[in-house]
Amino acid sequence: MKRVLIPLQGAQMLFVAFGALVLMPLLTGLDTSVALFTAGFGTLLFQLVTKRQVPVFLASSFAFIAPILYGVQTWGIPATMGGLMAAGGMYMLLGLTVKLRGTKFIHTLLPPVVVGPVIMIIGLGLAPVAVNMALGKSGDGSLIIVEPNIALIISLSALMTTIIVAVFAKGLVRLMPILAGILVGYSVSLANGIVDFTPVSEAPWFAMPNFVAPEFNWHAILFMIPVAIAPAVEHIGDILAISNVTRKDFFKKPGLHRTLIGDGIATIAASALGGPPNTTYSEVTGAVTLTKSFDPRIMTWTAITAITLAFIGKLGAMMQTIPVPVMGGIMCLLFGSIAAVGLNTLIRNQVDLSEPRNLSIVGVTLVFGIGGMAFGIGSFSLTGISLCGIVAIFMNLILPAVRKPQTDE
Repeated sequence: MKRVLIPLQGAQMLFVAFGALVLMPLLTGLDTSVALFTAGFGTLLFQLVTKRQVPVFLASSFAFIAPILYGVQTWGIPATMGGLMAAGGMYMLLGLTVKLRGTKFIHTLLPPVVVGPVIMIIGLGLAPVAVNMALGKSGDGSLIIVEPNIALIISLSALMTTIIVAVFAKGLVRLMPILAGILVGYSVSLANGIVDFTPVSEAPWFAMPNFVAPEFNWHAILFMIPVAIAPAVEHIGDILAISNVTRKDFFKKPGLHRTLIGDGIATIAASALGGPPNTTYSEVTGAVTLTKSFDPRIMTWTAITAITLAFIGKLGAMMQTIPVPVMGGIMCLLFGSIAAVGLNTLIRNQVDLSEPRNLSIVGVTLVFGIGGMAFGIGSFSLTGISLCGIVAIFMNLILPAVRKPQTDE
């Protein structure tokens, strides 16, 4: 009986992650079938590195949405994938550093005063894109895809459903707000007759995912490497969370260095095939908490299910029929939530913004990121998240540390 239950539990875990997994490639123009395949393949690689000890599932990382959108528009998908492979290499470098020097090094290089504003920029930088799509326009606002009044009804229905499920739903349903928002928004779109099923009817039942080989452009590589800061910190938090849930110290066994390296290898493999970079999924960790399903073999079957679905051509075509306003409505919450995570990082760690040092780091990072500051010499240029990450790290290293007031004994 248990042998039958484990594959079914694995499929259930994929259902929990499905909405977020496919939303990321839909927003960035990547292939959803490739994203399904690389999520499954990346999870299996992660399990290989960590000796199948950690019950987590790896899939599309939201932290890379803004960089991928910019990268695809600037250098194209192949060069963007090359840059993402370099970001995966950054994970591995962090993992090796943890192995040699322990976790203290990460806290020194990436304290909350650095991580917080960088994460905020990842979310806030995409706010105009979310609003444009919610209003039925293209991401840059130059093209009207759906009539604005209809688009607003659709996007608000998707947005409100996502919020209601996240706040009021119970059990497993509460872990799937994005999927619920997509389903309701899609239903409203059908009622308004703006869904075109032509791609679905033309697609074969079984098809090979549209894998894309990477190209290596040093501009894209330098742009992507600093982006790894946010998901690396998120990874550490997720490993801590799953350790608390299972009451096992995964920081010691298999070790944080192994989980970071496993995540890095999964991201490199995903990018090498044209898929989005991987990260540990908090939704699945929540489902593990709820169901008490701690067996890592369940995640093996989640990965196998994802790989199998990647070859169903009509599923990939169906994903492409989701109208722009549906995604725009969910993005309004999603990108704001990313910014809120950055803000919460500052609050939770009690970063004192009355201190000139902390205020300088956070203030400069936010203005550079939101304002679109760019530094360039010749053909070399830094902008966006990459510039913000480097500036925040540099300021943190050179500015004198805050002196704690001495107390008389």
